[in-house]
Amino acid sequence: MTKEIKRNHLFNPKGDDDVEVRTIIKGATTGLFNLNATKYPWAKSLYQVMIGNFWVPEKISGLKDDARMFHTDLSEEEQKGYKGILSFLIFLDSIQTVNLPHFSDYITSPEVNLILSIQAYQEAIHSQSYATILESVVESKERDEIYYFWRTDSVLLERNKYIGQIYEDFINNPTDETFFRGIVANFLLESIYFYNGFAFFDTLVDRMKMLATGRMIAYIRRDELTHVTIFANIIREIKREFPEIYDEKMILEMMSVAVDQEIAWGKHILGNRIPGINSETTSDYTHWLANNRLAMLNIGPLYPDAVTNTYKHLDRLQDPNSDKGNFFETTVVNYTQSSSMNGSWDF
Repeated sequence: MTKEIKRNHLFNPKGDDDVEVRTIIKGATTGLFNLNATKYPWAKSLYQVMIGNFWVPEKISGLKDDARMFHTDLSEEEQKGYKGILSFLIFLDSIQTVNLPHFSDYITSPEVNLILSIQAYQEAIHSQSYATILESVVESKERDEIYYFWRTDSVLLERNKYIGQIYEDFINNPTDETFFRGIVANFLLESIYFYNGFAFFDTLVDRMKMLATGRMIAYIRRDELTHVTIFANIIREIKREFPEIYDEKMILEMMSVAVDQEIAWGKHILGNRIPGINSETTSDYTHWLANNRLAMLNIGPLYPDAVTNTYKHLDRLQDPNSDKGNFFETTVVNYTQSSSMNGSWDF
């Protein structure tokens, strides 16, 4: 698995875009986006969903109320968690915005490249969302401290270095192995690393705190679910088309590291004094989530005892029949522009 992987030509007159010979990677694409002939139906479906999910942070109201609540209603531990988790989320979306084009350069399916371009745009929107939250909620003198929290927090620095180094290794030495490791890292970033942070904000919302921030996070989470699905599908296609590159042992090893890091970070930044979240729930939720994500890759559970989601309030918040669910999710659901996409890419 050390074979060098070749970057796509910008324009290749000798290429062949025919669906019959198209592959997820290592194809001989012309460089043109022929979207009338597509091979991967999941990419077409995701395109519809991702375009329908269009939103901008400036449309979210209520952040002034969050600013007041941050100082009057949040405990010191909750304020620490709020700022520390935002710092990590800012890093994740920042690195994805810059990183995704490096991997797109090796994807030889125009329909998949298209949705990766949309993903990069959405990651940039998420970065702007965090900037909007910081500008509205915390004092100006604290913003740089939050952006660069990793400079003083060794746990966060190690997390950032781990994922960042995997991406750097691929950029500096693009081989089959570093590419696949990078694709798995993308999947883990989108499917594991965000979610204890999301759970923290959801827990605040369940207690009617920081509601505008919660709505913003709900939009971001909705986007991230499509990103998880993109990389799950890319991994499955690699397994089907290039079994010599696919490495399930690597996936399990990297998932184990991601889970351990996520649990350690959750315990470090949240501690045990925030109602609804403690060390035990953080571990149980992350183990359950890891099993759920592995199932997307048709891989059995890494943690057989983790069979239920310990955060029952997450289901309640997303239940349209719940009063809180109506408050928390209605804006998100109604914001979608998917109806405007009727007629695009007929199925």
